[in-house]
Amino acid sequence: MAGKRRLAKRVAAGLAFILIGIPVLFLLSAWAGSSIPRNAGWAETQDGVEIFIGSNGIHTEIVMPVYSDVIDWRGQFALGDIQSPYRNYTHVAVSWGEKTFFLETQNWSDLTPSVAVNAMTGGSGIMHVAWYVRPAPSEDFRPLRISHAEYEKLVAQIKAQIAPEISRQIYTGYSYYDVFYDAIGTYHIGNTCNQWTSDRLSAAGIKTGSWTPLPGGVMKWVPSLDQR
Repeated sequence: MAGKRRLAKRVAAGLAFILIGIPVLFLLSAWAGSSIPRNAGWAETQDGVEIFIGSNGIHTEIVMPVYSDVIDWRGQFALGDIQSPYRNYTHVAVSWGEKTFFLETQNWSDLTPSVAVNAMTGGSGIMHVAWYVRPAPSEDFRPLRISHAEYEKLVAQIKAQIAPEISRQIYTGYSYYDVFYDAIGTYHIGNTCNQWTSDRLSAAGIKTGSWTPLPGGVMKWVPSLDQR
């Protein structure tokens, strides 16, 4: 009888660790990892290209001018793929993630255990592309001015993740102005949608966190409006 009680306590302790301990350790490691900067000496330029880093509380996105002397994004993503292609779009937002996770979790309230488990165990990459008209800066949509050279690197990083047009599938977006495409890469706990954002920024030479699985880890390195 005593042995059964000890076994029951061990099982209970194990379940408590799984349900409480692992999430706490994950959050602590995410906070610590995102607090270690990459490209620590970087600073915004006075001229160059203005981009935005946006967050909806679960995913982050990189927002860029539709046209610049570096690239015209309409040559990469067809406006005809969205429901309302004829508006005068000025910016395009690009983000990456796991296919099922991205298609089914626009907000935290949409997240289900099955989708979370599927994402953590690995899944196919997908790219979310949204088109905006003169977006206004806000706390969840922060401007960042980078040099032309940095923007060229950022563009190259994003283009490298785009699946070849001949083989990529198109998926309906959340609204009339966005769409999903098959993308290169595999999603896993060490390569989340938000890690993808910071990795693209880091590779372009822009300051960001080292490990940023959560959106706050990305946004903490982008000055808020009251910090400007």
